Amino acid sequence: MLMDPRFLRTFVTVARLGSFSAAARELGYTQSAVSQHIGVLEADLGAVLLTRRPVEPTEAGARLLEHAEPILLRLDAARADVAKVAAGPPRSLRIGTTPLACGHAASLVAPALTVTVRVAGRVTIAREVATGGLDVGFVDGVAAVNDPLRLPELGLTVAEAWEEALAVAVPEDHPMIDRTIVLEDLVDARWIDAPVVCAPLDELGAIARADGFRPALHYDGADVAGLLALVAAGHGLALLPRRVVPRGLALAEPSLTHRTELLRLGG
Repeated sequence: MLMDPRFLRTFVTVARLGSFSAAARELGYTQSAVSQHIGVLEADLGAVLLTRRPVEPTEAGARLLEHAEPILLRLDAARADVAKVAAGPPRSLRIGTTPLACGHAASLVAPALTVTVRVAGRVTIAREVATGGLDVGFVDGVAAVNDPLRLPELGLTVAEAWEEALAVAVPEDHPMIDRTIVLEDLVDARWIDAPVVCAPLDELGAIARADGFRPALHYDGADVAGLLALVAAGHGLALLPRRVVPRGLALAEPSLTHRTELLRLGG
């Protein structure tokens, strides 16, 4: 039997909410229909996917979740791509952008279209482009030179990409200000984790191949000026494009860049 996407979506919803009844309300099914979907899926795969009290994934269910969410996203992306073709020439444009990519997004604003610009984190932007909530998305982050950004596999096309130099933002009285440094020398420094604006610190450690980069402060905002104010007040360091760092630490190693990508669905 082929795995029914409806049953897969029901399974993901039950696992996320930890409740058959809550999943039924969200999906618009009866609770018995939700139970039936899970039962058919378990029979199809020959494995128990959810414990019932409490409701949580089994080992097999956790493994299925790793596959299910990307599969469902790709199905949503396919539906959105076909719908876009069927709709014909657009009369509006929905642009998503991360905070530091707004300058690139401004280049797409056209008087002939009704334009909406949404600022969010890069994974959110990528998912909404893939599922048709946005027409295009500008996302940025830290990457090795000529490498793509680390994003979920959603079948998106990188239509264009830009790279620029990085710098570590530091307070004005920092003893190493205006010097060139090796990033690994700062792994034990106080850092600000600002995942909407900068590369998340755990990702930065993976890219730089260095342990450390532990946050002294979490910043959930999207305002770059607010982040720089926190740096200036001595609350931690931040890795940013050189163009937004008035004075900071130039980066010698590793060979990293600030990369911006224009994402779209389809060709």
